[in-house]
Amino acid sequence: MKTDIDIHNHYHFSFDLWLTLIKSHPEFKAKRVELFISFFTINQPIETVTKTVKYYDDLCNTMNEVTGGNVDTFEIYLLILSALQVDIKEINTDDLNAFYIKSEELFLEYKPVIIFDNIHQLFDEIKNQGKTINILSNTGFIKGKTLRKFLIEENLDDYIDFHIYSDEINCSKPNPIAFQEVKSKIKNQELELRQILHIGDNAIADFNGAKSFGFNAHLLKHSI
Repeated sequence: MKTDIDIHNHYHFSFDLWLTLIKSHPEFKAKRVELFISFFTINQPIETVTKTVKYYDDLCNTMNEVTGGNVDTFEIYLLILSALQVDIKEINTDDLNAFYIKSEELFLEYKPVIIFDNIHQLFDEIKNQGKTINILSNTGFIKGKTLRKFLIEENLDDYIDFHIYSDEINCSKPNPIAFQEVKSKIKNQELELRQILHIGDNAIADFNGAKSFGFNAHLLKHSI
């Protein structure tokens, strides 16, 4: 994937994560469905569970974009389980935490695929010019704390000056609060908004959100 990201006329670079730098491992989502079924003893066909998980994943992502809020991971779990006729009154926070730990283990076993060609080379070039980088990502099933672990394993974390994840700030792109978080964490507070470039794949959350806030924006289109 070749890009025409302008690194010479910008001084800070904010990257989306999902479908910008990475995509899910081809086996991960199916394995997660199997984990849902076994952990919560779901008595539904695997096809039904798969469709239900995808439906609420997409729905909550859209809700986050529309409202600018953040549907909690555990709330997504409970919506899915309720739709699958599991009595959620029988489930407690310890159960949800235990399931998340297992899903994190699965995620780090079936790690995401990096889809941004030569990402280390690009990050090297940016950092060698004395410029800075952050991750700004909406989250759903996978929390920011888990994404940090993955980026450390991929030797990408050292390039990143700071991370912002929607589950940690309780708001999602295109909410201007998310982009304000970026601006407030940049070391060089004298940078003008137009000197900051946000890069992402989502026209609403990334491109329009960043432009509306005053950043420059670059919309990526992968062939995936």
